[in-house]
Amino acid sequence: MDRRAPSSCAPNPPNPRLILPRLKRQSDTPLTRTKTPLASQDKQEKEAKAKAASGAQGPKQSPGEMRLAKDISELTLGPTVQIEFPDGKDNLLHFLVTIKPDEGYYKGGKFVFNFNVPGVYPHEPPKVKCTQKVYHPNLDYDGNVCLNILREDWKPVLSISSCIYGLVHLFMDPNPDDPLNKDAARDLTENQRQFELNVKRSMQGGYVGGQSFSCVTR
Repeated sequence: MDRRAPSSCAPNPPNPRLILPRLKRQSDTPLTRTKTPLASQDKQEKEAKAKAASGAQGPKQSPGEMRLAKDISELTLGPTVQIEFPDGKDNLLHFLVTIKPDEGYYKGGKFVFNFNVPGVYPHEPPKVKCTQKVYHPNLDYDGNVCLNILREDWKPVLSISSCIYGLVHLFMDPNPDDPLNKDAARDLTENQRQFELNVKRSMQGGYVGGQSFSCVTR
């Protein structure tokens, strides 16, 4: 029996099968979405609407402010009167009125009055002061005004228009019978020519009777 030597050329055993790990595809990963709870979303929308409504309506007006707004809307001012709201139209209780007479002793002047209206208006009159030092029988050196409708003759049926035209009338026809500046009242009564010269000097910022006055010429 022949014995054959093992052949060195015998075929190699087959390679084992390579098993590669399976890679996950993007589609294999479940997608998750972040959702905003409906209750929270509704709350945010309501808050935004409430904030917008609050800003559109603004603060609630008092009865006095409503009456004042009506008075101002009905003003018919001529070319010699101007009104200004330094704090903006949201604050009607404070404003400035400028009077520029076009005839009379004070022609060519520019007089500014500060109005502060109380919250109980029209049951009380506005507080009015001149912002300049003026030589006038019905104005004192601190700017206080002697006008009957701003004092004992005030009535709720009167208006801002009544006050303004009362001031205009004081420059057209000063009243020496109810003075705050007695020296000016005496000059007007006793020597109208001297009174006229005193007015012109004072309006240019000059001195009258040892007092200096504001320059109010235009």
